[in-house]
Amino acid sequence: MVTDSYSSDKAQESRIKALYIWLESKFSLRGKFIVAIGAIISFSYMLFLYRVSIVDNELIILQAQQQARMLYNQILITRQWVSEHNGLFVIEKEGVEGNPFLDLPTITDQSGNTYFMRNPAMVTRELSEYSNQKGLGSFRVTSLKPVNPANFPDEHEKQCMINFEQGSAESIDIKNTPEGRIVRYMAPLDVKESCLGCHARHGYNQGDIRGALSITIPIDWADKKIKNNNRSLFFIGLISFILVSITLLLMFNTLVVSRLHRLSLAMNSFPETEADQLILPTGYDEIGNLSEQFAELCERLVHSHKELDQTRQQAWFSEKMASLGILSAGIAHEVNNPLGGMLNCVKSMSEHPGDREMHERYLPLIDKGLRRIEHTMRQLLNFGRQEPLQFRKIDVAILLGECLELLSYKLTGITIEQKNGLDREYYVDAEALKQIFVNIGLNAIQAMQNGGTLKIESEMHDSELRFTFEDTGTGIAKETLTHIFDPFFTTKDVGVGTGLGLSVTYSLVRQMNGTIEVESELGAGTKFIII
Repeated sequence: MVTDSYSSDKAQESRIKALYIWLESKFSLRGKFIVAIGAIISFSYMLFLYRVSIVDNELIILQAQQQARMLYNQILITRQWVSEHNGLFVIEKEGVEGNPFLDLPTITDQSGNTYFMRNPAMVTRELSEYSNQKGLGSFRVTSLKPVNPANFPDEHEKQCMINFEQGSAESIDIKNTPEGRIVRYMAPLDVKESCLGCHARHGYNQGDIRGALSITIPIDWADKKIKNNNRSLFFIGLISFILVSITLLLMFNTLVVSRLHRLSLAMNSFPETEADQLILPTGYDEIGNLSEQFAELCERLVHSHKELDQTRQQAWFSEKMASLGILSAGIAHEVNNPLGGMLNCVKSMSEHPGDREMHERYLPLIDKGLRRIEHTMRQLLNFGRQEPLQFRKIDVAILLGECLELLSYKLTGITIEQKNGLDREYYVDAEALKQIFVNIGLNAIQAMQNGGTLKIESEMHDSELRFTFEDTGTGIAKETLTHIFDPFFTTKDVGVGTGLGLSVTYSLVRQMNGTIEVESELGAGTKFIII
């Protein structure tokens, strides 16, 4: 039993959750609000109508019961008056008949007029006929031992009289008939002293229950009134619901939806639109406060973005300087070689100032050495120059060649195999691309301490630039691959790397809306793919 109850609760919870998900997917915030408010108003009004209908029904029944009691007392008073006056006599005329169950049914006066006697039972019956004709209900005297067979009780009346003999004071019941509902009221008739003249011979004593008064009051007219009233209340409620829904919809659109829409547009337009140019909803409520918080957030984001750009530029420049530091040994050798030759030439020329032939032979050599040093320094200056990122049209193949020439100062036992598939200029950020090439190239060179091959391929792939750098170095372990683009992550010895090279490379690639992928296996080399 516990398991079944738990399963039922889970099923009910699942149905409610499914309904909630369906509402979430099918309705907007405005739709959910209208559905929720409509459901609450509808439920409340239906509950109100139901309660009004019940109260009306209870009031009608109470009114009918009170009316039946009043009628019962009035009939008792009438019967008592007739009994205490030993009956009534009505003159003979058409439609007036005698009572064959009386000892003295008729009398005749001296003028020859005939009068028919009316006892309490007869008066009760005739008054009932008048009441029934007026649609006010009917009533009659009934008994378990009737003198007049017409007063024989039906099953309901028989059961009530049995209950009276057992001490019940009255009986009230609601019955449904083809003509509508009726209230059936019954109360006992006690034998009074004035009744003994007629009923003593039937074995009754004073205080005995000789029968009951059965009263029937139709309430179909009240049911019609209740139905009409409920119909009116329903239409009034429907009109009220429509008016309230329209009012709430307009208020919700004005106070919530339109303001949230403006806030959403402002969010979508940021950061393309300056923070102080955003059109935000105003007010002193929650949405107004949210707008103020959003404006403050935009200002903080702009400030943070500026600081991030500065930090990124600093990191980029620092990595450039670090790369230059790594290349410094090869660059120093590249400068020292022609510098040593030039110093020898200058020394020889100073020792033989009059040797014009020597001067003519050495001066071109000095000029060539100086130009070689100038070319090397220009490469260093171009690489170390700090400029903001900007896209411009350049020859990427030439740019890659310049980077390889700069890297050549570190090549020892390393062969570069280059395959160029680019034959025109492209819009790229030259400085960022230069830094990317040098960083990945240095990474490959450092991974091939004992020599190897660096394959570089550049091509157009699906309308996008694609660069592939593949070395035959030591490779990268699988557990390390997921961290190589993390800032300050390095597997090199202390003082060899900053841990920013690949992190800066990844950041620069992302800034140019590109992607960078790496494939590597420990001991089998590494491949970087930049798109």
